Amino acid sequence: MMRIEIICTGDEVLTGKIVNTNFSYISQKLEDVGLSVRWETTVGDDRESLLRALRLAGERADAVIVNGGLGPTVDDLSQEVAAQAAGVELVLNDEWLTRMEEFFRRRSRVMPPNNRKQAMLPATAEVIDNPIGTACGFALDIGQARFFFTPGVPRELHRMLEEQIIPRLLAKSGMQTAIVLKRFHSYGLGESHVDALLRGVEELVPDGSVKLGFRAHYPQLETKLTVRGTDTEDTRRKLAPVEREVRKRLGNFILSEDDATLEGVVLAELTSRQGSLSIVETFTSGAIAARLAHLPGADKVFRRGVVARALGEVCAAVGLEGASATGELTRETAEAVARAARRQTGATHALAVLIDLDDGADRIDLGGTICLAIATEHEVASRRSRILGGREWVRLGAVEMGLDCLRRYLQNLPVYERIDFEKA
Repeated sequence: MMRIEIICTGDEVLTGKIVNTNFSYISQKLEDVGLSVRWETTVGDDRESLLRALRLAGERADAVIVNGGLGPTVDDLSQEVAAQAAGVELVLNDEWLTRMEEFFRRRSRVMPPNNRKQAMLPATAEVIDNPIGTACGFALDIGQARFFFTPGVPRELHRMLEEQIIPRLLAKSGMQTAIVLKRFHSYGLGESHVDALLRGVEELVPDGSVKLGFRAHYPQLETKLTVRGTDTEDTRRKLAPVEREVRKRLGNFILSEDDATLEGVVLAELTSRQGSLSIVETFTSGAIAARLAHLPGADKVFRRGVVARALGEVCAAVGLEGASATGELTRETAEAVARAARRQTGATHALAVLIDLDDGADRIDLGGTICLAIATEHEVASRRSRILGGREWVRLGAVEMGLDCLRRYLQNLPVYERIDFEKA
């Protein structure tokens, strides 16, 4: 097993002023292809600390990914310290300098003098292309390890890691490089529940080349199948029976696959039937509308969003001034609001997600009652649920439940199936 280390640089990462999402992304992508991280180190913008980290990693790891420190400012030290650790000179890479000058020229800008620093690389470095930025990635050997230096800008890191670094790591590890990653996104089932439901699916491919994994990020769960083979055709052949079985066992709880999102699925369903949608939501801060309204094509579907906290305000906004805004929140209330919102806007569909939050301090046993309804010209579907876990847990759960119930309705699936997160 290849020993891999990740080194993240920057005072803002070390002090916790920003969340280190780059580390999470790198480690997750490596896991997806069957590689694992053995060590993780975080260092600030300090030359000596970075030098010690590089030398130590070069003694104990086979491959090291260093993130950050490739910018044009004085605190970007990765190139200089890498050259020092490798015992080589720092030299100007004329080809990358030309690339940077062209990068600025295409944007009708003059390259600042300090950007020239980004073309200074260790003499033995292999350039790793950055097609969308000025930070030149590079690879070189320090000690016994192959080091890969990457930019801190997430979208630049993502391209470099997926297109260039992971293939190099797989080749170095001697593992089969034909890999397919299949992802299923679900809502309503917990990780342990799905693990139990999918027990034995890997054994459908007896040679052990299929690996099942999970990534929980409430309120969704991502189920992953990583398949290795001699070539793409081989991996697809192995994957086919396993993904069929996953779909069979998880059934209606699968809301999307691979890069598709729940909101994207909902928008596509509405678009395919030339439908339109209005949304009414309480306590969610407009999060349901925010998931949909910015998507390409949403301008032809999304009619209106009503956001309020008080039920009375909601009723007034959709023309139900005479409705009672007191008492227990019920499914019937949500149904009336959804019908009124649809009539008022002329949309083919209306979704109302109304939440009655518990009183008191935010705590793990604080919950909320969710009543939601989906109205069309001819019918209305609704459900009631109760979720515990604190204010944010309730908010996120209500947003996901509302969108997922709309997805189910549009796909002619039951709007109500009991989920693991709700309480009686």
